[in-house]
This record gives sequence, structure tokens and C-alpha cells, in this order.
Amino acid sequence: MQSVVFPNKILPYALVAPQIVLTVVFFFWPASQALYQSMMREDPFGLQSSFVGLANFSNILADENYLHALRVTVVFSLATALLSMGIALLLATAADTVVRGKGFYRTMMIIPYAVAPAVAGMLWLFMFNPAMGTFAYILRRNGIPWDPLLNGDQAMSLVVVAAAWKQISYNFLFFVAGLQAIPKSLLEAAAIDGARGARRFWTIVFPLLAPTTFFLLVINTVYAFFDTFGIIHSVTGGGPAKATETLVYKVYNDGFVNLNLGSSAAQSVVLMVIVIALTAFQFRFVERRVHYG
Repeated sequence: MQSVVFPNKILPYALVAPQIVLTVVFFFWPASQALYQSMMREDPFGLQSSFVGLANFSNILADENYLHALRVTVVFSLATALLSMGIALLLATAADTVVRGKGFYRTMMIIPYAVAPAVAGMLWLFMFNPAMGTFAYILRRNGIPWDPLLNGDQAMSLVVVAAAWKQISYNFLFFVAGLQAIPKSLLEAAAIDGARGARRFWTIVFPLLAPTTFFLLVINTVYAFFDTFGIIHSVTGGGPAKATETLVYKVYNDGFVNLNLGSSAAQSVVLMVIVIALTAFQFRFVERRVHYG
């Protein structure tokens, strides 16, 4: 294999410099600031600060509200990832069989991804609002006492559905691309051997989608941890009774609402460590079951 040689020794560094600058400015610098602030205790006005070491970390790990937010985050992340990926895979397999109007069908499927998270949350809130929501009225008419403003399980279900709906389009695009990359000759050979329907999907198609599924598992995990703040904030505000308060929402609540900056910074550092560890775990163990090409 031939190695690429640049005649100008400075050119390679100039090409990667913009990405390095962006990474330093928007990731390493804020991360270092959060790490520094997590070891400080400041008054609500930011006029005085004192070094407290790891006291902020020990306080949040002993806080029952923080542990509750951790449990809520785990449930929310798993439910969102499984629901969005499952529906996206189902729609992608259906789109792969469409002959006429395939482009229109796929274009309509990716529209929800263009909707801002806060707007997506408001759409679902209006539809399931207990006072004026159309679907809320249908549920109550069928004997289901729907009120996510008072029922924590219903509130969690609503934000999970809203977050999953927002992410389905992204997953759909990758699953469609993965399905198109599967050689048709393999499917034809499986059909000749008598593998049809669900059996052909689980024995031929799904194993070949393992790289795509693994990639989306990592992306959906990060999405559920970080990018769903707007949905939760617009739909439930973390309520009722902190039933939908995830870790990222608690960081906002303690830092910007309660002005407990040291605790909020410590929570953000712990959240970053959790996501990094979870991603490393996925690459370490889940990727073992992934077969590439």
C-alpha cells in the first residue's frame, strides 16, 4: 500500500487545523472549565469562590435526588433508543420494498429530523394535552385517565415517544443505506433455499445490518443523554415530581435555576464520564458481536 506524501510539510497541519481549533474551543476548553468549577464552591452571584476538592462529587453521589435522576436517565435512554431504532428499522424495511414513489416516501420519512427538539416536544404536548389534546380526548373517551401533568409514568411515556419520533428519521436514513448495501444475490439465494419473510430477515438481513445497528446504538445513547433537553423542558419541565428529570436536565435545574454552580459543574463532569464509559463499553463488548463485511 502506497503512503500519501505531501510535497508541502505544512499543508497536512493546515488542513486539520480548523477541526483541531473547533475541538479545543468547543470541547476541551469547556470540559476543563467544568472540571475546574466542579472543585469550587461559589455563592449564587459568583462573587466569591472557595476550593472544596471532591466535596461536590461526594455530595451529589450521596444525594437521593441525583440517584433518582440517574435511574430516570437509564430508563429514558433505553426506551428511547429501542423505540426509535425499532420503528426506524421497520420503516426502512418497508421502504426497501417500495417500487413506485420510493423517493417521495423516503423524503417524507426524514422530515421530522428537521424539526427542532423544543418544537417536537410542543407538538406532542398539544396532541396529548389533558385539557385540549385530540389524542388525550380519545384516551379519556376510551376509559383511560390520561393526565401526564400528574401521572409520572404517563409523562415518561410521552417524552419517550416524542424523543423517539424526533430520532426515527436519522435512524431511518442509515438503515435504508445499510439495506441497500446488502447484495441482492444473497437474498435471492436465501429465497431459493426456502428462507422467507421473518426467517430471511433475522438470518440474513439483520446480521448484515450489525455495523449500522451498532453505530446507531452509540449515536442514540448520546442523543438520549444530551440532545433531549429541549423535548423534556417543553413537555414536562422534569415533572411531575421529578419523574422525567434526567441527568442533563438536573444539571440545568441546579445550575441555572437554583444557581448551585459547583454542584451543577460536578454533575456535568459525572455525566461526561458516564457517557464516555458507556460508549467505551459498547465498543469493547458490543462490537465483538458485530461482523463487518
